[in-house]
Amino acid sequence: MIDLHCHILPELDDGARDLDDSVAMARQAEEDGIAAVCATPHIRHDHHVPIAEIAGRVDALAAELAARGVGVRVVPGGELAETEAGRLSDADLERVALGGAGGWVLLEPAPGPLGVGLEAHVERLAARGVRSVIAHPERHAGADFEQRLRELNERGALIQWTAEFVAGAAPGDLALRLAQEGLVHLLGSDAHSSHAGRPVRLAAGFARLASVCGPERMAWMREEAPRAILAGDAVAPLP
Repeated sequence: MIDLHCHILPELDDGARDLDDSVAMARQAEEDGIAAVCATPHIRHDHHVPIAEIAGRVDALAAELAARGVGVRVVPGGELAETEAGRLSDADLERVALGGAGGWVLLEPAPGPLGVGLEAHVERLAARGVRSVIAHPERHAGADFEQRLRELNERGALIQWTAEFVAGAAPGDLALRLAQEGLVHLLGSDAHSSHAGRPVRLAAGFARLASVCGPERMAWMREEAPRAILAGDAVAPLP
C-alpha cells in the first residue's frame, strides 16, 4: 500500500513534532503494510513551509529511517490548498507534486462545502499539465455533495478519502454507497503525529471498502492508481 497523504515531516507544519515522532509514524506505517509514504506538508497561508526545502527534508528523514532499520520509503509531496493553487510557479508546483514527479497534486478544498471554484482550479491545473487528487472530501459535504464529486471526477480529478473515516463506515453509510458508485478512488491516512489523532494506517479502511468493491477495483485503489500517481503517470480508468 501507498499512503498519499501524511504529515510525516518533522517540525514543519502541524505534523510530526520532531524526528522521533516522524520515525514512530513510519513504524506505524510499516506495521500496517504500507510500503511508501508521501510527505504532504500543508501549502497554505497559515503554515510557513519552504517549498524548496521539502525534497531535502524528505531525504534527511529517509536517511534516518534507513539508519534505524525502518523499511518504509518516504517521497516528497504537499497538500496544496485550493486558495494557493493559482499562486505557485510551475517550478514550485512540480516540487509539491505527489512523488516529486510533477504529474499529480493533492488539492485541499477550501473550508466549507465543495464548490464550483474547486472545479475551476482542477481545470486550471490540468491546463498546466497537472492532475488533481482531492483531499478528504468527507469534511466538505453539502447539499450537492455527490454532484460536486461527480463534476470533479469528470474533470479528471481523483477523490481521496481518509482511511480512518472509511474504516468506521456502517453498512449503508454515504462513503460505502459512493464507493459502490465509483466516487472513492484512493485512501490516505492524513496522519499528523504518532502521539494522537489519526494513525498512519490504511488497511482497515481498505478492508471496509472490500465489503462493497470487487477485487479488481480494490487492486486499482490499493496499488495501481497510487503507483501511477507517484510516477506522475496517467491513471487507468477505475474498473
